[in-house]
Amino acid sequence: MPENRKPQNRLDPRLPLVLDTRELGRRPGSMREVQLSAPAPEGLGLVDLIGVPVGAALELDLRLESVMDGVLVSGVVTAPVSGECGRCLAPVSDLLTVRIQELFVYPEASTEHDDDDEVAQLQGDHLDLTPTLRDAVVLALPLTPLCREDCQGLCATCGERLDDLPEDHSHDTTDARWGALSGLLEQTDQEK
Repeated sequence: MPENRKPQNRLDPRLPLVLDTRELGRRPGSMREVQLSAPAPEGLGLVDLIGVPVGAALELDLRLESVMDGVLVSGVVTAPVSGECGRCLAPVSDLLTVRIQELFVYPEASTEHDDDDEVAQLQGDHLDLTPTLRDAVVLALPLTPLCREDCQGLCATCGERLDDLPEDHSHDTTDARWGALSGLLEQTDQEK
């Protein structure tokens, strides 16, 4: 292989998030709408706190448009998310809807762009939506998911959910720094 050629990884067109753009041709202005359901790939979440379960059904409503430099993909992705509350650790589930938009450039057009690593490229007539989808979903997830906006969290002493405990819940604790003085108090009570 000549040194000036980059090795190309071929996309597997059978993967659910790999789309074929042959129908568009390379005619700027041609457009195609795509609606599909695909299983969620790994990595659509925030470190065990909240995310899209692997294999969950993603609903994609996309528009593929041929432009001068490549194919512009825009649309809406709806995904179920699940995790746990950041305050009380109760299970949380919701439906997340995010907009995506990405330009996938033709390989010969990518030389015009400054940084090839930052530009999504078509590989042959195929494009992979996985990185675009991952960026959009992860950025839309809440950093601290809550079961309710007014969730009180956990009791710092016993670890129970404050929402499940009575309002007068408290713990009688003595400060260890006063432990020696309480011993003196008991001693004076016995002397009386």
